[in-house]
Amino acid sequence: MSDIRDVIVIGSGPAGLTAAIYTARANLAPLLIEGEPSSTSDQPGGQLMLTTEVENFPGFRDGIMGPDLMANMRAQAERFGTEILTDKVTRVDFSERPFRVWVREDEYLANAVIVSTGAQSLMLGLEAEQRLIGHGLSTCATCDGFFFRGHEIAVVGGGDSAIEEATFLTKFADKVTIIHRRDELRASKIMQDRAFANPKIDFLWNSRVTEIHGDTSVTGVEITNTVDGDVSTLPVTGLFVAIGHRPNTDLFAGQLEMDPNSGYLVTRPDSSYTDVEGVFACGDVQDDVYRQAITAAGSGCMAAIDAERWLEANLDH
Repeated sequence: MSDIRDVIVIGSGPAGLTAAIYTARANLAPLLIEGEPSSTSDQPGGQLMLTTEVENFPGFRDGIMGPDLMANMRAQAERFGTEILTDKVTRVDFSERPFRVWVREDEYLANAVIVSTGAQSLMLGLEAEQRLIGHGLSTCATCDGFFFRGHEIAVVGGGDSAIEEATFLTKFADKVTIIHRRDELRASKIMQDRAFANPKIDFLWNSRVTEIHGDTSVTGVEITNTVDGDVSTLPVTGLFVAIGHRPNTDLFAGQLEMDPNSGYLVTRPDSSYTDVEGVFACGDVQDDVYRQAITAAGSGCMAAIDAERWLEANLDH
């Protein structure tokens, strides 16, 4: 592709779609490369595609389902002229301008790039995960909860996402056991109160999942007590992992500055500027503090405005 675009947006969660809306309305004709359908990372719409009801996004008094919110944002971006490519970026070169972005063999050029590739679910690191993902093992209650109607299942984690998953799963499962490695939850008070009040939710405190049983589907999990080392088996037909996320930054290794410990992209304080002039980052790929849909959208707005002003100052149109 020989045409040089003003801006390419990589990733399509709340940050990327907001950046697309703002740059499109600024007549920058953005190309949004939204990712490819996936159950783990880089899925179009980002992590909100894997959530249930979103209650804290302003403007929706009665809440809105995550996928519906993202569909609305996507349609809004298209309305203002965003070109959307449903595919995954495979390589980038930010060493000189115009910047080069590849989708397999197809090359796209741009004077500015906005990175909004988000984050993905962390897994437990057990051998059986690769074999059983999609066969009783899941990271997405919204996607897979329906299949566990009448079952007894477990959720690993103790934060808001784990409690949200567990609460949602009680719509289908007969019993949901929350397995947490500590003796208290990290989730917000309102989420904790809901879980404690739900008669279908049980808790296993000071516990880790050390093995997942089942050849072709989950039949149970091995639980190791973190205090006394006692090992037991919990018979479940489903296991949902909700223990956190890692930023999708592998694509930018050696191209953009990252936090050496967490892998999150580093941006200048109070801006979306990366260490490469003309490349901006927004959303969960650079936010390891707030990680909310509304803050991601806000940072997408920042990136779009930063990019627009940078282009105006550095390029002759």
